[in-house]
Amino acid sequence: MHSLAKELNEKIQSENPFVFEMLSDLGKALYYPKEGILSQSAEAGKKANKFNATIGTALENGQPMHLNVIQETLSAYKPSDLYPYAPPAGKPQLRAEWRKKMLVENPSLEGKSFGNPIVTNALTHGLSTVADLFADQGDALIIPDKNWENYDMVFGIRRHTNTVTYPLYNNENKFNADGLYDAIMAQKEKGKAIVLLNFPNNPTGYTPLKDEGDAIVAAIHKAADAGINVVVVTDDAYFSLFFEDSLHESLFGALSNLHERVLAIKVDGATKEEYIWGFRVGFITYGNKSEAILAALEDKTMGIIRATISSGSHPSQTFLLHALQSPEFEAQKQEKFDIMKARANRVKEVLNNSKFNAVWDYYPFNSGYFMCLNLKSVDADTLRLHLLDNYGVGTIALSDTDLRVAFSCIEEENIEELYECIYQGIKDLEATK
Repeated sequence: MHSLAKELNEKIQSENPFVFEMLSDLGKALYYPKEGILSQSAEAGKKANKFNATIGTALENGQPMHLNVIQETLSAYKPSDLYPYAPPAGKPQLRAEWRKKMLVENPSLEGKSFGNPIVTNALTHGLSTVADLFADQGDALIIPDKNWENYDMVFGIRRHTNTVTYPLYNNENKFNADGLYDAIMAQKEKGKAIVLLNFPNNPTGYTPLKDEGDAIVAAIHKAADAGINVVVVTDDAYFSLFFEDSLHESLFGALSNLHERVLAIKVDGATKEEYIWGFRVGFITYGNKSEAILAALEDKTMGIIRATISSGSHPSQTFLLHALQSPEFEAQKQEKFDIMKARANRVKEVLNNSKFNAVWDYYPFNSGYFMCLNLKSVDADTLRLHLLDNYGVGTIALSDTDLRVAFSCIEEENIEELYECIYQGIKDLEATK
């Protein structure tokens, strides 16, 4: 093992041995190089005032070399903010701005110790980085039964974890905190669990109410008290799209500094929050009382970024930073939020039509992009294909009974017609039985 990795491990172990135990074998081996090309280039950047022949980029007339056919479409930005490599952890100004935004939007973080957000190539890259750092073969990944299918690829296929599910909703159609607790406690013999919380939930569009959020935090605390090391990851991909009386902040705040056996990790990004899906800018943030542990985890995270993508897109980070610092940002974001909320409200108005009761129920939803129908009389995939072939309507079949509908991409005036098409499709299939 590299001496720098050993040094980081010793820092973590001396501060909190439970956090060290949470690391995967790969996570323990990771470090950020502080010698060689990177360190020598950094040193030259400070002292080479005549010729700096260390940088793996091309310069011309004192600025990054570039093609005019590209720069002419980006003329609002300086070449130095577009073409050079961004630091592996991301642009420092962007990281600071995102941290400031987190504190405004998550009051429960006030007074908590948490790291500086580290830039990732959006949410999936953030999750896969967490998986590399903390998931070993046989570790339990605990997720609800209604979940984003890519979790299995990111954790199960790549890192060989065992997926443990629990029902998302209890008998009262609230978040099933007891089921979560039981799933964690089933890992008592292993002594470790990776809990992934995704709110607003994909695929159901559900975010817990405050009492449900408190029950989630209490379940994790109780499991930690029982001697289980809990890596708890909040996948906040759809953060801020809270349309009703649910939690309006991430559980990361309540989970940070919760217990010495709990490590809270926030994975979020601008892709959906700021409507820049193709820009691929996300963040990883760690919550821990120890500044030494936060620094060590940042180094290990930069190490895996360096070993995979090297660094994220510099232009995308520059565009996002410009938006966050714009005086028009909040007003424009509110405008888009209002559109999304109106679509969600319209879905609920349409679903109140009693004629639909015979063909489906729907799972509780109050946030995000999606909602799910629970079909009563036809197979979901059969219906999906029938809707495509006969109505030109696309939906997602999640199981034999569950059909996901993304209202986020449907104009408000078209929502009633969409559900009428789904209803008619069901009636067509019922008639052929």
